Amino acid sequence: MTVRQWTTLAVLALLAATAEAQQQDFSKVEIKTQQVAGNVYMLTGAGGNIGALVGDDGILIIDDQFAPLSPKIHEALAKLSPKPVKFLVNTHYHGDHTGGNEIFGREGSIIVAQENVRKRLSERQVIELFKMDNPPAPKEALPVITFTEDVGLHLDGEDLRVFHVPNAHTDGDSLIYFSKANVLHAGDTLFNGFYPFIDVGGGGSINGMIGSADKVLGMINDDTKIIPGHGPLATPKDLKAFRDMLATVRDNVAKLVKEGKSADEVVAAQPAKDVDAVWGKGFLKAEQFVRIVYSDLSRPGK
Repeated sequence: MTVRQWTTLAVLALLAATAEAQQQDFSKVEIKTQQVAGNVYMLTGAGGNIGALVGDDGILIIDDQFAPLSPKIHEALAKLSPKPVKFLVNTHYHGDHTGGNEIFGREGSIIVAQENVRKRLSERQVIELFKMDNPPAPKEALPVITFTEDVGLHLDGEDLRVFHVPNAHTDGDSLIYFSKANVLHAGDTLFNGFYPFIDVGGGGSINGMIGSADKVLGMINDDTKIIPGHGPLATPKDLKAFRDMLATVRDNVAKLVKEGKSADEVVAAQPAKDVDAVWGKGFLKAEQFVRIVYSDLSRPGK
């Protein structure tokens, strides 16, 4: 699948969280399964990429896209294992990653997430850029196991480390490392091949995104496979390129902010021009991404 096709899915994923898009027809969405390594898989459809671990102990999934897709996700998982979904890990609170929580929760899946995910799902959340206004989630959709820094899970012969990276895409991001399979699910701290959305209002920051990439690059090796929040399966080289793009735009915008430039003046200066040919083919254009970075770096105290 091309980056353009992936970014089309990303548009659907983010816009579908609006009240209007929740009424859209998901019937044509196909859930595709890709084996990543061993008994770790990546499922794609409409929304954030799903990670799945299957084995005799049951199924563990990472994120669950949108509620209307839950039957199709169940069908895809059933082709991998007859076992039920025992654990569901949320990488963050956004609806294209947690929309199926209520359904899986009612079926008995144990939902695990960083503590800020439960806090945000428990309250009304608004994201102005995408005109998202989501009410508090029902009880069944809330994580029942939360943690501050990290938690270990041991299932199907695999040792998983679920760890928090602060103030990156949001204030509740978790990354999941499968130590035996050497696979890492990066959630939305990695948009593979295009500019990312950073939820500044939800506690995210450009420096946190860069810090997350630095942390991951320091703990993986050349053979590690990375499941991004959006985009095709990634390599450490892909993550390094993403990290360098973020740093380039961050540094260019920071210089202009220090000079006292307004948002419009920063956009006019085209601080992403050197990277736009590669990264500007996604759902966010350079101007939108630059405005997100500006809104972060121009905040009082930054």
